[in-house]
Amino acid sequence: MNRFRTALLAAGLAIPAMLLAHITPPVILLSERDAVTRLLSGAKKFSVLEVRLTPAEKKTIAKEWNWTPNEDFYRFYLGRSEDGKLLGAVIFVTDFTIHGPVEVAVGVDPKGSVRGASVVECTEETYPWVKPLLDLDFDRWFVGKDCKAHCDALSGGKIETLHPMCHFYAEVLASLVQKGSDLYEVGVTRRATTH
Repeated sequence: MNRFRTALLAAGLAIPAMLLAHITPPVILLSERDAVTRLLSGAKKFSVLEVRLTPAEKKTIAKEWNWTPNEDFYRFYLGRSEDGKLLGAVIFVTDFTIHGPVEVAVGVDPKGSVRGASVVECTEETYPWVKPLLDLDFDRWFVGKDCKAHCDALSGGKIETLHPMCHFYAEVLASLVQKGSDLYEVGVTRRATTH
């Protein structure tokens, strides 16, 4: 009888949770391959660097940038010139909003400045709020900026006339660009200087 009550209680708690998280089908805006080649334009050689963050590195991110990575494992796509000089890296980062996941590819140059960013995937529900940002060239907003401290999506009045949900998703996208930049700093730059 206790098992039946426990199962009934679990089902009763699961149904409201499912109703709140109303994730719709994904909208693929760009393939990973296209994102990498776009954000590492000019690169002739490509490689992959797989990084597993240590507990100390996760603490560093939390302390320095006030967020904690969801995952331990990240993959950086590195682009090099014909002579082997590093031109930059691309990392894919995701935020799970109440309306579903949003994935952004973030390109970073060797000094840590943003080369660009591309929305790779969102959901059907979030697309109407993300599309106006894409129309305003979101991918160019952060180019040349050092986003390790903060990327401000609302500066310059770019989106003041848009729906408030567009403002929300602009901040989500800016946060993802910052996170990609932070992960590059810890997972690539600092490791290169300590190894």
